[in-house]
Formats: sequence, structure tokens, C-alpha cells
Amino acid sequence: MGPILVTGGAGYIGSHVVRQLTEAGREVVVYDNLSTGSADALIHGERLVVGDLADQEKLSALFKECKFKSVLHFAAAIIAPESVHLPYKYYSNNTRNTLNLLQTCVQHEIERFIFSSTAAVYGIPEGGAAAETSATVPINPYGTSKLMSEWMLRDGSFAHGFSYVALRYFNVAGADPQGRMGQRTPDATHLIKVACQAALGMREGMSIFGTDYETPDGTGIRDYIHIEDLAAAHLYALGYLEKGGASTTINVGYGRGESVREVIDVVKKVSGIDFKVTEAPRRPGDPANLVAVADRIRNVLGWSPRYDDLTTIVSDAWRWEKKLYESSRK
Repeated sequence: MGPILVTGGAGYIGSHVVRQLTEAGREVVVYDNLSTGSADALIHGERLVVGDLADQEKLSALFKECKFKSVLHFAAAIIAPESVHLPYKYYSNNTRNTLNLLQTCVQHEIERFIFSSTAAVYGIPEGGAAAETSATVPINPYGTSKLMSEWMLRDGSFAHGFSYVALRYFNVAGADPQGRMGQRTPDATHLIKVACQAALGMREGMSIFGTDYETPDGTGIRDYIHIEDLAAAHLYALGYLEKGGASTTINVGYGRGESVREVIDVVKKVSGIDFKVTEAPRRPGDPANLVAVADRIRNVLGWSPRYDDLTTIVSDAWRWEKKLYESSRK
């Protein structure tokens, strides 16, 4: 079936998808500028082309060489609070570079495109639960940059005939259960990673940003999904398109939420360490409650989760963070 292009495939999410694709017998070519990704994350020796999506000449040469028919696009900046202060970074990295990629795809007659989108496109959904049909009113440039990319994908599909699946992620967490890979970015802002680092003494403690939300314990509620379940959704999406499935947009979440305090309590329980937690004001661009309505992914893709348990998510993340910490001290 030919090689598959994975942009941003050396990053946290992309590398898990690349590993699952390789283990499923697919040939993968990774295109990544390594600004946040790591070549070490490609544990099966997948081909890595170091390049930026802004470099259309290099990208086009790779398309011409490999004759891709399917593209999975992960490359992006992803920190919502940062996007409030650095909006043009997000419109450049996310929106403009996606346009560059889509134009290259059209020039080389790509057939299938899977896009790494985000629940941030919903902003603050009524009642805290977001379905694919919910209003898209992002409250930060990160969400807006991804929504603009979805619009370009929709319009390009209509005009040029390729099919796509846009996967709107909720809060991705955890690591490979076998401990081979996980979140590597040292200054990542993911809650579970930060809490694990606090437990390991890599941070003096951690902060809860906002304790006055209208939620049961005053802290933000999110739908945390295990990285392995999220990665598997991409393989289901690819199979769906290869069988002739129509273009669609799909939430990737479990349909339930946990609060920041609940997550911290589980990290303390799993690690056996009581680390310092301070309370801080809300961050700009953070909704109080964001949980998926997750029926479409089951009904359309036939996907079902294997790791739908917060303790499992935290335990896998904890083992990975301990491994990173111990390796850094050798």
C-alpha cells in the first residue's frame, strides 16, 4: 500500500502512532524538525527526514520520491496558555504550515489525510460536554489555529477530492505500557507529567491554576485519554479511509472527566509521595470543564478503549517519568 507520511512523528503523540503503524506492518516515513520531538522516539528505526513544513521545496521532493497516498499530520505547537501570549507563533506553526502541507498534498495527488486536531476548538461548551456538532468557539489562538486548519482541510477535500478524518483530541496522557516511550519534553505543561516530576523532586512542587471554577471541587475537569488508545484511533481512522469511508470529524476521548485535584491525588497514591501543591490564579484560555461526547468514534470507526482508567494512565506515566529521571542521573 506504499509508505505513509507522518509529520511530527518524533513527538509524543506522533511517535506512539508511528510505533503502532510499524508494528501493524506499515511502512512509515517521519518528517519532523525535532524542535520538540526526538529521534530516539522512533524505536523501530523508522526513516526520519529532518525538515520543517515551511520548507515546501524539501517537502515536495519527499512526496515526489515516496509517492505517498496517506498523510498523518501531527506537527504543531500545542500549549494553549502560551498561545494567548504568542498568537502568531501558533498561526505560523499550526495554520500556515498546515496550508503548506495541504498544498503539497494536492500537488502530489494525496488520497487520504488524518489531522491531529483538538478539543480546544470548542472553547467553553454548554454543560462542559462537547459533541462533534457542538459550536466551535475557541477561546485561545491554539484552538483557533487548529479550527482554521480544519476549515482548510474541509474546503480542500471538497475542491480536490481527497478524503480526511480530523481527530479532536481531549487530554492525552500516559505512556507506552511497556515503558519504551512516553512524553519526553522536559518543560511540558501536561498535568500528569508535571505532577510526576513534582513527586520525583524534579520540581519544588506544582500549582493548581484556578480553584474557583464552578465544578465540584473548584478545579478544572478534563477528559484524560491514554496515549495508546489515542494512537490506536489513528490506525482505525486510516483503515476507515482506506475502505472508502467518507470524510468526517471525530472526538477522541472517553466521555468522562476528572478534576485537577483528583488527578493529583491519584499521582500521590501511585507514587507513594506527598509533594507540595500550591493554589494559583486561573490561566488565560482554560475552560472550566471539557469532556467528550464520544459516541461517533465507536460507531463510525469501531474503536473501543483498552486503557480507560485514570490509575492505569497515571501508573504508566509514572513508570516512564521514573525511567527518564533515573537515566538522567547516570
